[in-house]
Amino acid sequence: MLLAGDIGGTKTSLAIYSDQAGLRDPLAEATLPSANYPSLEALVQDFLKARDLPLDRASFGVAGPVVAGRAQITNLPWLIDAAELSRALSIPAVRLLNDLTAIAHAVPHLGPDDLHTVHAGSPAAGGALAVIAPGTGLGEAFLVHDGQRYRAYPSEGGHGDFAPTTPLQVDLLNYVQERLGHVSYERVCSGRGLPNIYAFLKERGRSQEPEWLAELFAGEHDPVPLIVDSGVEGSSQICVDALDLFLDILAAEAGNLALKVLATGGVFIGGGIPPRVLSVLNHERFMGIFTDKGRFAELLARVPVHIILNPKVALLGAAVHGLESSAGSEVGV
Repeated sequence: MLLAGDIGGTKTSLAIYSDQAGLRDPLAEATLPSANYPSLEALVQDFLKARDLPLDRASFGVAGPVVAGRAQITNLPWLIDAAELSRALSIPAVRLLNDLTAIAHAVPHLGPDDLHTVHAGSPAAGGALAVIAPGTGLGEAFLVHDGQRYRAYPSEGGHGDFAPTTPLQVDLLNYVQERLGHVSYERVCSGRGLPNIYAFLKERGRSQEPEWLAELFAGEHDPVPLIVDSGVEGSSQICVDALDLFLDILAAEAGNLALKVLATGGVFIGGGIPPRVLSVLNHERFMGIFTDKGRFAELLARVPVHIILNPKVALLGAAVHGLESSAGSEVGV
C-alpha cells in the first residue's frame, strides 16, 4: 500500500494506491487545505484516521527543493523531513521529491485525454523529454530513457537568467532588473512573473490600464486570476498584451530547455496557467518562437510540444515514483 501526496502551499492532495490496482483508481483520495494544519504530519493523520489501510510506503511531491530527504515548503511554515514523517506516521519508507520531478514521473503515463498538442512533431523513440511548468513559480525537469524506462531528474532551470529576444523584452528586462536585481525566467514567466509583466506594460506606457480594472485590482490580493481572465476574455487590452508577452517568453524558454536536454522525445508544459489560456494560444506563433534558435531550428521543428491538462498530474507522478521505487513493481495506468 502506497500513500501519495501533492503538497502545495494552498492545498494538499492525498491518495492511497495498491500495487494491484491502476494509477487511475486510488483506494482513497482527498484534497485538504494546507494552511489549516500545523504540519504535514497533522494533515496526513487527519486524512488517515477514517481510513484503516495498512501503509508500507509513502511518496510526496513537495513545492520546494528537496535536499537530503528534507524540504522547506514554499508559502507554508512546514519543514518536512522524510525520516521524521516515517516515525510519526509509522510508515516504513517515506520519500520526498520536488513537485516538478513528480510531474516528470507522470509524463510517460499520460494519455491523449491528458494532453493538448501544440505541435505533433516527429518524436524520437527513447528521446529525452523536457517538462516546464509555469505555476506560482517556473519549474523545470527532464527525463532520460535508460534502455528500459524513463527516469526523471530535477532542475532549477527556471532560475536561470532571462534572455530577452525582442526590443520589448529588453525593456522588460531593464524594468524588472531596476526593481529586483537578478532577473530569472521565473520573474517574467510564472504566477509571480505575470504581475511584473503587467506593471511593466502599465508603468512604461506600453498599454493603458482602464479605470474599471484598476478598481478591481484594488480589492484583489492576487492579481493573476484577474489578469488571466481579462486577457482570455479580451475585455482589457493591457491584459491581452500581458498574456501575449508571457506566452512569447514561455515559448522561447521551452525551446531553450529542449536544446539543453536535447528533448527529441517531446516538451511537456505543465503548471496552472497554460491550460487556462488555450483559447488565446496562437500555435503557429508559439512554435515560431520555440524553434527560433538559428542553426537548430530544423531540429526543434521535429520536437513535439504538449500542454498537460490533467490537474492531478503531480499526484499521479508521486504515485508513480512510490510504486516504481518498490522492487519489482509494474506501474500501470
